[in-house]
Amino acid sequence: MEKFDFDELTQRRHTSSLKWDTMPGDDVIPLWVADMDFRTAPAVTEALQRRVESGIFGYVDVPDEFYDALTGWFTRRHGWDIDRSRVIYTSGVVPAVSAIIKALTIPGDGVIVQTPAYNCFFSSIRNNGCRQADNPLLRAECGDGFTYGIDFGNLETLASDPRNKLLILCNPHNPTGRVWTRTELESVRDICRRHGVTVISDEIHCELTHPGYTYTPYATIDDRAVVCCSPSKAFNTAGLQIAAIVCPDADLQARIDRAINDNEVCDVNPFGVEGLIAAYNHGESWLDALRQYLYGNYTFLRDMISAKLPDWKICMSESTYLAWIDISRSMTDGDAMERFLLEKARVRVSSGAGYGAPGYIRINYACPRQRLEEALGRIVAAL
Repeated sequence: MEKFDFDELTQRRHTSSLKWDTMPGDDVIPLWVADMDFRTAPAVTEALQRRVESGIFGYVDVPDEFYDALTGWFTRRHGWDIDRSRVIYTSGVVPAVSAIIKALTIPGDGVIVQTPAYNCFFSSIRNNGCRQADNPLLRAECGDGFTYGIDFGNLETLASDPRNKLLILCNPHNPTGRVWTRTELESVRDICRRHGVTVISDEIHCELTHPGYTYTPYATIDDRAVVCCSPSKAFNTAGLQIAAIVCPDADLQARIDRAINDNEVCDVNPFGVEGLIAAYNHGESWLDALRQYLYGNYTFLRDMISAKLPDWKICMSESTYLAWIDISRSMTDGDAMERFLLEKARVRVSSGAGYGAPGYIRINYACPRQRLEEALGRIVAAL
């Protein structure tokens, strides 16, 4: 396998980085917002450099190569054959989810979310005048940690309410890191079909599974679903602002396309297009190496918590680079823990309150091991 240097201590301060340059002081280590401290795949950088050399950055006509790269990647890597005529490009998964809600609901409709959940789901529902219908995940203890499952009984109840029109599925799930099994996804499909609920599946973390776990594209199970995907999390290209919506139903696709235009997220920049093409055509070996490194970081973090922070319990993650941690035995308020660690350890984490779970925090471990070790050492010392 080609070698890539994920141990490089990249310097992101004073680069207009949201993650780094919004910190109260240059001594803070940020482990919060979900972007990585690694350089992207060399193929992506090279493609962007070639685009820069043109010196012209006008409006982009998305080429056939974009669709070829997208469909080729998911067929080759995940066995999902995407009909390119059912693809809508847009500037990101969050704008995509918001536009889909706008297209498929009217104000006052209910949208089911499985909490704890990605915080932008909440704002997307609220901003479209809809009502959030929570289906809390079921926590189960396992060993020194815990995991989650779907409450299918309550999902049936919520789906049977005719006021609830949509379910937002996060596959794999942020922030818990669950990789839903085919059987679980089939149960979601069956419940939603029985009651006419449309599923929106956010699959932005699909490439970041840990060893032994396999991502199942929801569209391979439910041909009525609307799926959102992007290379941004896997290749650390969120700032390029590119995503795709896949909608097999022609009528729904037309309504979503209209909402994409209404929300004015129908234009994308040339760097996003070039980045996606390069990532999906030439980034596979880099991604495989990244996944190994991230799993090493996860096990390091898990072992450190087990050995040094006995009052904390970590969710047994199956994917992503985001650790979901129960801190309730040392501090019941995630907001308070976030403030405490920022002040006393000079490490910023994310409070679980934003995801609907106040007794938890989320830690982003997508950084060089040395930086992660330093941050965890500070946390241990502060506590």
